[in-house]
Amino acid sequence: MARRPLPRILSDRGAHLARGRELARTAADSATDILHPLITIARGLRRLASAGRRRVADTPKDRRGALLFLVASVLMVVLLLPYGPLLATVSLMAAAAWQGRDRAPTAPEGPDESQTRRLKSLYDALVPYFSSAGAPDPLYAHGGSWEKAFPAYEFDGTGRITHLVIAYPAYYTDGEAESRARIEHLLAAKSGRGREYRFAWDEEGNQLTVRVLAPLPADIAAQRFVTSPGETVLGFTDPAQVRRTLPVVHGGERRDVPPVVWRTGIRSTEPHLLAVGQPGSGTSTLLRSVALQALRHGDVVIVDGGGTGEYACLTGRDGVLAVECEPAGVVESLRWAAHETERRLIAANRAHRAGDPPPEDTKRPLWILLDRPSAFTHLAAADGREDPQSLLQVPLRHGRPANVTVVVADQLDSLEALSDAVRQHTRARVVLGPATPEQVTAVLGAPPHTTPLDDVPAGRGYARLGTGPVHRLQVPATPNPYDDTAGAGHRQAVLDLLPARSAQDGARREPERTVPEAGPVRGAPADTVFMDKHSTEKEPVEKKPADPAATDETVAEAHAAHSADADKAAPEPVPMEAAAAESS
Repeated sequence: MARRPLPRILSDRGAHLARGRELARTAADSATDILHPLITIARGLRRLASAGRRRVADTPKDRRGALLFLVASVLMVVLLLPYGPLLATVSLMAAAAWQGRDRAPTAPEGPDESQTRRLKSLYDALVPYFSSAGAPDPLYAHGGSWEKAFPAYEFDGTGRITHLVIAYPAYYTDGEAESRARIEHLLAAKSGRGREYRFAWDEEGNQLTVRVLAPLPADIAAQRFVTSPGETVLGFTDPAQVRRTLPVVHGGERRDVPPVVWRTGIRSTEPHLLAVGQPGSGTSTLLRSVALQALRHGDVVIVDGGGTGEYACLTGRDGVLAVECEPAGVVESLRWAAHETERRLIAANRAHRAGDPPPEDTKRPLWILLDRPSAFTHLAAADGREDPQSLLQVPLRHGRPANVTVVVADQLDSLEALSDAVRQHTRARVVLGPATPEQVTAVLGAPPHTTPLDDVPAGRGYARLGTGPVHRLQVPATPNPYDDTAGAGHRQAVLDLLPARSAQDGARREPERTVPEAGPVRGAPADTVFMDKHSTEKEPVEKKPADPAATDETVAEAHAAHSADADKAAPEPVPMEAAAAESS
């Protein structure tokens, strides 16, 4: 059965509405042009009346009678004169028209002399790159005009460029990174150093847009951000880069700022994070900020390779399973984390097979935070012991389905010491502190669209989540609360976010060992006594004997199922060998 077409009044409704809006807009503009003299006179009369009221209010009370008598006498004389009322009306309308005129200063058309010199200098600097000897009508030529090359421009109060649109020839190789880098470096040098510029290349329209970026706020203290479980605020970025804002308290008032939100959990495609930077760039600050946010909904294991006590404030807190800074304790904690990941995988796999929801003890997130693990790698190699990074293979590969998240922070000059598992499975990347564009590109997998700063504040850098865009990043101020050199307000903000002390009153809290119900954990000694993590009396848990072959088969099946799922959902890893070669 053929469909009958809609009536014309219904099918053309959008066109009628658009035409009606256009007619209404045209009529309003015409009425404004016609009534402009009346609007001006009415505005002038209002201003004259306001001036008269102010004059009467400013006159002392003992002189107001004389003033009223003078005004009445003038009105009487005007009424008695021939054509007096007509002349008075014309004079009043003329005065009202003069008072009601638009007094806004007219903006000068075009740039002034200093701005013209700056644009001319910038045009001459671009001529060697954009000119061609065989072009019939060259856009860029020695002694040419800059008006066609720069269709739009803006200047600040100091006479420096804040926004510039540059038209370039179609034959320029704008698809090559080297060609773009040359132009961006030249524009940053000629437009004024000490500022951060963002470059947007329109290859289809042959236009380059240069915009000066405002500095990111570097004094936003750590606080409870309005996020849902599984969301972590890495820092703040430009408003044009993200579609979401968060309310924060900054400078004693509430304001909305655009955040860089990292999502973890079962549905995440970037379940693990790698942060690198120079010494003092703020990687430890980032880890403290992540730890404080993770403790709201999960448990945390911290490995401190710096040995400076940056995480001493978290020792003995609720949810902090361990803060390790010794090689033996680090190996023991990471081995327990690997066993815990396997236990969660087996428990979740059994629940899936039975058609039941995952157990509650597998839903609580477990965070493994490592600060400078390369330091323990060197110590392990010197002593001939096991490398702690080798124990991260299971949490990194199978952590997403097990609700286990790994965050690694290290220095740029130690990238070659990171294991292959860390490089392949950390698809959320952060680069903090001063770094060359080549180093940023090697770590993030994509070049930044802004120029680097000469003076980089702590916690300032770039972030990229998976295959997304590169964002400017400013980490919230989260200093060590025991550091006297930090600001008192920022230290107090961190103290307010710390969880309460555990029942052991600050004593060292060992990670609790748990095993799957089917049998012992693979790799554990036969005489190891495991404690039930959710037991309140902390008594040894009696385990039923199980067939070792069946246990190995269950673990292998769980690993195979979750490995296939992770390989399908995750993108290709970002190579980092170029960064290691650059730093070495």
